[in-house]
Amino acid sequence: MKIYTKTGDTGTTALFGGTRVPKHNIRIESYGTVDELNSHLGLIRTQDIDMRSKEILSHIQDRLFTLGAILATDPAKATLKSGKERLNIPKIEEEDITLLETEMDSMNDALSEMTHFILPGGNTTVSYCHIARTVCRRAERRATLLNENEPINERVLMYLNRLSDYLFVLARKLSKDLNAEETQWIPKKL
Repeated sequence: MKIYTKTGDTGTTALFGGTRVPKHNIRIESYGTVDELNSHLGLIRTQDIDMRSKEILSHIQDRLFTLGAILATDPAKATLKSGKERLNIPKIEEEDITLLETEMDSMNDALSEMTHFILPGGNTTVSYCHIARTVCRRAERRATLLNENEPINERVLMYLNRLSDYLFVLARKLSKDLNAEETQWIPKKL
């Protein structure tokens, strides 16, 4: 299989199902940002962090490929003429969201109470988590805009929302694990 097809040379690309759209289409922006997020998670996973976090990040990366495939599918072509779904893969399920919540609860139990906003930084790995969190928020913004025009599965939005929270808590956990300083944001008095 060739990597280059030359079909995108005029600024369009194909959705899953064959529909061609401009490369700046909100659907492309949505799954492209999810792809960017997935790359950031791969970077975090290669860092010197605990095995449980690596396993969860690997699982999340798998779920993000599924989520991207959902976003990349033309809703008008999501069902084949035979009546079967075009995407013959496991979808984003409630247990995927619950896993993120369970992991957050577990990590939070070992962390000090947060009383202020935290400035991103303190350690390279922690900073990677904060970058991934903000990319996830952008993916969520793109997906919600898409949803306004072409409704998408609500679990996609829920998963992205929960994932950005997970990445924030993971950053805090890794700060603790790596003995990195958490700098609180304390606004200056007027």
